[in-house]
Amino acid sequence: MSFIDQLYTKLQRHPKRIVFPDGADERVQTAAFQYASKELGIPILLGNKEEIKALLKSRNLSSEFIKVIEPKKADDFQLFVSHLEKMNRYRGIANSEGESIISNPNYFATMMVQHGQADGLVGGANIGAGSLLRPLFQIIKPLPGIKTISSCNVLQVPDCEYGHHGLFVLGDCSIIPHPSVDQLCSIAVESAKFFRQITGETPRVAMLSYSTKGNAPTQDAEKIIAATALAKRAFSEQNIQASIDGELQADVALVESIASTKAPGSLVAGKANVLIFPDLNSGSISCRLLQRLAKADAYGQILLGLEKPSGDVSRGASSAEILGVATMVAIQAINYRNLYPESGAYSTPQA
Repeated sequence: MSFIDQLYTKLQRHPKRIVFPDGADERVQTAAFQYASKELGIPILLGNKEEIKALLKSRNLSSEFIKVIEPKKADDFQLFVSHLEKMNRYRGIANSEGESIISNPNYFATMMVQHGQADGLVGGANIGAGSLLRPLFQIIKPLPGIKTISSCNVLQVPDCEYGHHGLFVLGDCSIIPHPSVDQLCSIAVESAKFFRQITGETPRVAMLSYSTKGNAPTQDAEKIIAATALAKRAFSEQNIQASIDGELQADVALVESIASTKAPGSLVAGKANVLIFPDLNSGSISCRLLQRLAKADAYGQILLGLEKPSGDVSRGASSAEILGVATMVAIQAINYRNLYPESGAYSTPQA
């Protein structure tokens, strides 16, 4: 059974409601149909109801277990407008302006998740990341103690001896262009938590660099070393069962024979399954190269640090990738309280 099939089996026992703002997109509709067909929960498509149902019918996709909502005609539309107008950022705006904002599917979907009408959100199929992230960051609070909202990708590389049977979590490949020491620490901690949640295995976190263990001492390498020390302390303070090491070159992180020479005694080198990149350039480029050259199944971005589970897919994502992200966002929703016990905000009951 593949990794994604294992997640399907888990989610079938605890189905969740996922809202998709891009309801008219054929890839999203296919992913929603598969999500419902696999009995993973109720997919919710936003957009023109007649248009979406006609598109589904024309493609021989049943809409029986797919919920379609047209924001402006929804029962909760004015309630969401009222919620928006009470937010400090929007206090004092005209009602017509509030209606215009909430009629945007990305804002409506975010309000649905924030107020318990959906368990998670997956968007971005037709828009730039900023258009989806803006309402998420404005409306949904960070988890207690979280100062940095970041993201991670999940890659499953076929016939791969590295990582967790070829499975890796990569962070951050989407949000923070030039992370500080504190931000790198947060990315490492949240990525490790996510890896344990979706696999149940021990995270082995490699803080990647162009150098290993001080062989090229520069300010950039020193930042990775400092972030590693900070994350190690956070793991201890939060009782996170994980190993972390850095700075490590990519081959040292993955290949045991190289690790034994360059980082002997490391609990991570040669065994890494969570890869943390020093900046957005290296993370995004590496993720896309792995996906295309290694023919890896890629799922992302999974947002980390928000009180509500959310995913931001690429505009080039396939329906399989969108389904995979929806599945992982829903898996987050199953036991979000257990993963982040300090947060009392997530209270949606299991379906």
